[in-house]
Amino acid sequence: YFSPRNSEEYRIQMSLSYDGIGASLRLQDEYVQVLSIIPGGPAAVDGSLKPNDRITGVAQGPDGEMADVVGWRLDDVVDLIRGPGGTVVRLQVLRAGAAPGDATEVLALTRDKIKLEAQAAKSSRITIDRGDDEFVVGVVAVPSFYQDYNAKAAGESDYTSTTADVRRLVKELMDEGVDGLLIDLRNNGGGHLSEATALTGLFIDEGPVVQLRDTAGRVEVLNDPTPGDFVYDGPLAVLVNRYSASASEIFAGAIQDYGRGIVIGQQTYGKGTVQNLYPLDRYAPGRDPRFGQLTLTIGKYYRVSGESTQHRGVSPVIELASSVDVNLVGESTRDAALPWDQIDPTRYRSTDLTTADLDGLMSAFESRSSEDPDYSWYLRDIEADRASRMNGSVSLNLETREQEREAAEAESLARENERREAQGLDSVESLADIDGEEMPDVALTHAAEIVADLTGLPDARMARNERQ
Repeated sequence: YFSPRNSEEYRIQMSLSYDGIGASLRLQDEYVQVLSIIPGGPAAVDGSLKPNDRITGVAQGPDGEMADVVGWRLDDVVDLIRGPGGTVVRLQVLRAGAAPGDATEVLALTRDKIKLEAQAAKSSRITIDRGDDEFVVGVVAVPSFYQDYNAKAAGESDYTSTTADVRRLVKELMDEGVDGLLIDLRNNGGGHLSEATALTGLFIDEGPVVQLRDTAGRVEVLNDPTPGDFVYDGPLAVLVNRYSASASEIFAGAIQDYGRGIVIGQQTYGKGTVQNLYPLDRYAPGRDPRFGQLTLTIGKYYRVSGESTQHRGVSPVIELASSVDVNLVGESTRDAALPWDQIDPTRYRSTDLTTADLDGLMSAFESRSSEDPDYSWYLRDIEADRASRMNGSVSLNLETREQEREAAEAESLARENERREAQGLDSVESLADIDGEEMPDVALTHAAEIVADLTGLPDARMARNERQ
């Protein structure tokens, strides 16, 4: 069950848009404080509201009564500030650095549609040096499978969606020139099923993507919604971890089953059940949302190979080390989880890599990772984190706890300085010295290296030369 407030938050996460002023807020010492201003929103355009300002009152419209919101719950204040686009909200603001009781200001802002661009798909490029050769790997990070369903239902052609964003990003990368592509689905918990099928269609020519079996045993096959409209046919890999779930597993499983690309990373979450949203406000039409909604499990997903993603998830061809413990996270850790099973495969054409190709990719990865100081540092960090979790007791003696904390920080500092020395970087005296410094994304780097390896396979080289 989702309460009305949680239903609205769910809708926002699925559409990456809402009507408001465009400010991120947090609760700080009984005050609602402005954490950041979202670019392009009404607050950013107006320019009056600043980070660290505190909102002490909220009023609706140009003449509404000001409600004192000091001491309120954050979500209650957010409810007052959000509202239909085109309407006015007035904020009573205590400026950053001002003491309680100092003079406040009143700002009037007109609400508008806010797009959460920071949570949308993004692209980057990684250059891989191989002696006299250089490979450019395009990376598209997809944090969720989102879609502005209301905009789509209203007939808008440019509605926000994962597929539309990834299509644009891939085309931009291809225009810039890339030799291979990596789709990063780490920590992607899923989203709209239609986006998973449409995204798969960007990388296959045509065919089925996923099967759905309902409680009565009926099986429905969902096909590529735009057959023949793929945007990329070169070397491809999908990077996943234990938090990649649901729609992420549908996409990764389809790419793997078709042999269209390889899956790299960690066994995924194993969430293979189908949910339908059941709005309860249908029983109170015309009123403000007040009943919320139910999410009902109505069936299970199955890959085109007939295997369920439930419980087992998708297993990578090349496994990377991860700090996420599969024994603590995932569908298989739940006592009441539905079991894995399988149904008949559907008709599809696969072009899997040969065993020799896969062995060569694995051998190259193992050779690189054994010599990479960043990977060695990453493994030791994982081991230290796991050892800390395995310790089932905590001392109640303050001095002992401080000694344990200092010892853990000293070990972490030693590991970091070993890494820095191996990379030719200056050592640091404390972990505070690297605050704000971007740490290496070891899994991403090695996944990109594997994509570069893919470009060296005969079929991939041919595709690369044709594109050039």
